[in-house]
Amino acid sequence: MKVLMVLAHPRRASLTGQAAEAFATAATERGHLIEWADLVAEGFDPVLREADEPDWNDGCKVYSAETRQEMVRVEHNDATVMFFPVYWWSMPAILKGWIDRVWNKGWAYGEHKFPQRRVWMVGIAGTLTDAYRKRGYDSAMQTLLDVGILDYCGVAERRVELLFGSIEGEPYPTEILAAARHLGSAF
Repeated sequence: MKVLMVLAHPRRASLTGQAAEAFATAATERGHLIEWADLVAEGFDPVLREADEPDWNDGCKVYSAETRQEMVRVEHNDATVMFFPVYWWSMPAILKGWIDRVWNKGWAYGEHKFPQRRVWMVGIAGTLTDAYRKRGYDSAMQTLLDVGILDYCGVAERRVELLFGSIEGEPYPTEILAAARHLGSAF
């Protein structure tokens, strides 16, 4: 399977980047082909401008060249996996902007649904599970990402994983990398 690996972190060598690499290595060992979309390194512009604003009266709107190029990149792959750090109980702005611009009306929702059956989102969270559960942030994120994006766009094989403890010191970073490898092996 050809997999688009979307990384949304300003540093490729970060724990998020290392986790994405661990996932990709394990998935490659299972025979998958990985294409990287390192949004920050590529200079992706996450700002939704008029050219890419959904038009509720035109389901066949032609979006900007940059957005159409990203759509084609998705279409050339069989699945998408997104790795991102959790910022403010959500994804970074660059990933949200990529979804806002690329997963657009008439292509990912509305008249057509997202062109891939399998999409996984993997968030690397700073604190531990209990901190997220205390106020329901974990379930809120699941609803936002799984229901609000993946299900809304008709993704049949979807998964949202939060890997906790990135800033808590060992053993958590090691456990995050092991979990990412396991996810890649199971993909």
